[in-house]
Amino acid sequence: MKSEKGASVLVIDDEPEIRDIVQIFLKNEGYEVMEAEDGAAGLELLRKVEFDLVILDVMMPKLDGIQACIQIRQTRNIPIIILSAKNEDIDKILGLTSGADDYLSKPFNPLELVARVKSQLRRIRMSETQDKHERLELSIGDLVLNIPRHQVTIQGKEIFLTPLEFDILELLATHRGQVFSVDKIYETIWKDPAMQSDKTVMVHIRNLRDKLKDNPREPKYIKTVWGVGYKID
Repeated sequence: MKSEKGASVLVIDDEPEIRDIVQIFLKNEGYEVMEAEDGAAGLELLRKVEFDLVILDVMMPKLDGIQACIQIRQTRNIPIIILSAKNEDIDKILGLTSGADDYLSKPFNPLELVARVKSQLRRIRMSETQDKHERLELSIGDLVLNIPRHQVTIQGKEIFLTPLEFDILELLATHRGQVFSVDKIYETIWKDPAMQSDKTVMVHIRNLRDKLKDNPREPKYIKTVWGVGYKID
């Protein structure tokens, strides 16, 4: 990834006013910004240009943000921030389940969006820096994490995780036996103070367990310590 200041951001939104204001605030912070007016145009740009982060609206013509997010996740592991006029918990859960790393409801404060962009890029940069100093692989039974490659396999079969899912798994795997509260996971992975973080972390843990086929009632990997948090033994 480029340095945070020179990072490239793709803004996908069918509202020109939203794209314009997001671009103004991001460019003021030194980011390179490109725009797309719908999900299909955004996917086409992603095939041609390397981006460090995507900001993605949900309700768009041709291809909505949820479907676009799913398709992006099939080939790319860059951070995705979803914007949506829908602010119910179920909408946030749907966005995060589709592979997004963060979710911001409209109308939003552009400064808050900039802060979240910085947080996501800082998390990726710190993860890349840590990879250079940590051992290559971690094993938990038949599950293997290759840290530099951000790759997870179970019995030799690759499991595709989002960057946040991988970071949560890596955090628990590198501190085996230690219980992490929801707030601690959020503060460690998102690099932000924990505010109403419970649903965000729980959705990512649920997605992670689904991909690992880890039954929460009889977990092989991620165990719940009720009233406290999560751990890997």
